[in-house]
Amino acid sequence: MSKPVPSKGSSQRVTLKSVARELSVSTASISNAFNRPDQLSVSLRDRILRECSRLGYHGPNAAARSLRTGATGIVGVMLAERLSYNFRDSCATEFLQGVSEVLDDARANLLLMPGRDDFYNHQSLESIPDRYIVYGPPSDLTVLKRLMRQQKPVVTVDFSLENNLSLNVDNYGGAKKAADHVFGQGDGDVVVIGLRLNGTDQSGHMENNSLFNPATSISRKRLDAYRDSALAHGYTLADDRVLNTRESTWAEGVKAARKALAMSPRPTALLCMSDQLALAALSVARDLGLNVPADLRIVGFDDIPEARQIHPTLTTVYQPSIEKGRLAAKMVLNPEQHESCVLPTHLEIRETG
Repeated sequence: MSKPVPSKGSSQRVTLKSVARELSVSTASISNAFNRPDQLSVSLRDRILRECSRLGYHGPNAAARSLRTGATGIVGVMLAERLSYNFRDSCATEFLQGVSEVLDDARANLLLMPGRDDFYNHQSLESIPDRYIVYGPPSDLTVLKRLMRQQKPVVTVDFSLENNLSLNVDNYGGAKKAADHVFGQGDGDVVVIGLRLNGTDQSGHMENNSLFNPATSISRKRLDAYRDSALAHGYTLADDRVLNTRESTWAEGVKAARKALAMSPRPTALLCMSDQLALAALSVARDLGLNVPADLRIVGFDDIPEARQIHPTLTTVYQPSIEKGRLAAKMVLNPEQHESCVLPTHLEIRETG
């Protein structure tokens, strides 16, 4: 005769084995009912789940399973910026939306991980996930070394890491189309509002060849494209016509736009390395009484939702941020089915330029 299962009010813990004994099924059947429903008939699974609910059993213990198998069912997404920044930046939130959609369908969990080494002191946060998406190159490379020591699947996004899958967008091609559009209309007085170009926290003019970012970085690829386009149209994009911002925020964009529009001669076009910077520049232009695009053309990069909602609508380079998130999640869940790839970008010509 089987030993009775403790009631909900009992101090004795309900376990997988005790429930299996009560239902006269194997422990594997109960585990499958919760985690692999395709392994059971619909009627058997329904009966197991119904009885488990009555007995107060809510599924195999995830912590115990992870100790047993070494798997947690968690995908770590390491963010290059502070965690809070990614909830303010539309491009980042769209990317995380795409990642979450795929993980939801796969019944996988998500752990957001800051890309700063000081978050990992005296703890082993990097050891928890089964696999990792690294969204943007962390400023602290020590963190990357921590991940590599785990010897688990890694997918890098917006940068490449040797011997790992990478997912990028065509930053150079998109920026080149944007600049060709501007210079091709005869706008020679162009100022670039760049993003993290000098490797410091200093905002302002890029003077005395202070460019720091490696040629492989997103910002450097976009700047190289702007400069190549200028030369192809008979212009020169000098360092003093390039402004640096520390991050893609409204405040940084306003500060840079004010400097740009105070230059002499005043620019007739702004090439901005993000839509957030471009939208801030549009606000400054309005405050100064400038007509956009008659007095000033403004072109962004990303095509975030606000770019299509504001008036005048923003001319910008579209990158598929949501799809990029979806694909990154698919790549990290099934790396053997994928190769590194570069997603296309294209120019969306709207009212600002």
